[in-house]
Amino acid sequence: MALLEGALRLNLLANSRNFYKFTSFVGVRSLSENVSSKSVTSSSPEVAGDHVIYTQEHFALKESLKKLIDQEINPHVEQWEAEGKFPAHKVFKILGSAGFLGVNRPTEYGGLGLDYSYSVAVAEELGNIRCGGIPMAIGVQTDMATPALARFGTAELKKEFLLPSIMGDKVACLGVSEVGAGSDVSSIKTKAVRKGDEYVINGGKMWTTNGTQADWMCLLANTSDGPPHRNKSLICLPMNLPGVHIARKISKIGMWSSDTAEVFFDDVHVPCKNIIGQEGMGFTYQMLQFQEERLWAVANALTSMDTIIQETIQYTRQRKIFKQPVLYHQAVHFRLAELQTEVELLRSLLYQATALYVKGNDVTKLASMAKLKTGRLARELSDGCLQYWGGMGFTSDVLVSRFYRDFRLISIGGGADEVMLGIICKYMDMLPRK
Repeated sequence: MALLEGALRLNLLANSRNFYKFTSFVGVRSLSENVSSKSVTSSSPEVAGDHVIYTQEHFALKESLKKLIDQEINPHVEQWEAEGKFPAHKVFKILGSAGFLGVNRPTEYGGLGLDYSYSVAVAEELGNIRCGGIPMAIGVQTDMATPALARFGTAELKKEFLLPSIMGDKVACLGVSEVGAGSDVSSIKTKAVRKGDEYVINGGKMWTTNGTQADWMCLLANTSDGPPHRNKSLICLPMNLPGVHIARKISKIGMWSSDTAEVFFDDVHVPCKNIIGQEGMGFTYQMLQFQEERLWAVANALTSMDTIIQETIQYTRQRKIFKQPVLYHQAVHFRLAELQTEVELLRSLLYQATALYVKGNDVTKLASMAKLKTGRLARELSDGCLQYWGGMGFTSDVLVSRFYRDFRLISIGGGADEVMLGIICKYMDMLPRK
């Protein structure tokens, strides 16, 4: 039944809006024409009948995205990494036209109307992009800046901001973190003071992914002087308004191709109608979307970890030391086997959490566990594999060194490891009482 409903939604969208024009790879918006009658070829060893949560439709979606990545993104990654920025409008338009920026969003606003398991499948496939920065930028667009708008925004706001973001016509960024408020979201200082039918915004945001290229920001700001968990609101803020200043593009140790900005607001006037949902509910809305954000990050990283292990196997099979391939040393192949086992265990946790979430369950604890383990395993795996590349691993010429830099962010962004541990402890009912 779920496959049939998803196929009908895809078919309806394909017939009602004929805008998927790419002929070099499978049209996502018309997948339903063939998916029920033909088996799907996938790079994964699994097939739909054997997978715990994926159907043929999931694999068709992944296969189509893989072809797009191979043709439109990976050939340019080296250049974009060197330049410190990828062309977000160009890449997002390609992805949006193909349907990949709104997989689980409403069809009336350009989405495919499918459940969240399809977003996880997309996140996994985006892990085949040969850097961390571009998938992160895409994830901000799909699972950080737009979920609250899709769930709580007015029809007018969705038409103005959500629809063009799903279609790839606008680039979005998320304005939450500040210099003194990263994981501690309740401590933000940016204010939006109501004056007539406008908010006047003053303050600043830090570590804003897509910040130098974004057309609009999903801004979290204090709209009253009430309690810190009840005085915040989410506001759709166009980035071309007077008083919005991109202070600088931040230089980072990794995620080079993703632009990260520090942004200041100096008496920025935004219509009150741009508020998402109810005033004062911004903190709650932000917390609700963390489940999806963290599961997305886990799915994306797992594919990259698989790639690093496989490329390390290939390299160590060729590289010789003491007259035999490095891979033939028991310490090496045993360690790689152990790391792959850890990846598979984490993947099982991801699929369990996703299956429960699609059924409407609160998976905050499982998502936090998965996020925690992903950050730590990514660091351990990239460091361990880099060691087997020897001197080559310490250069910028190989993928393992790039992910060694990029993966370090997972334990910091989207909630640091220590925040994840605090959430897990809370759900285990063992936090000290205040």
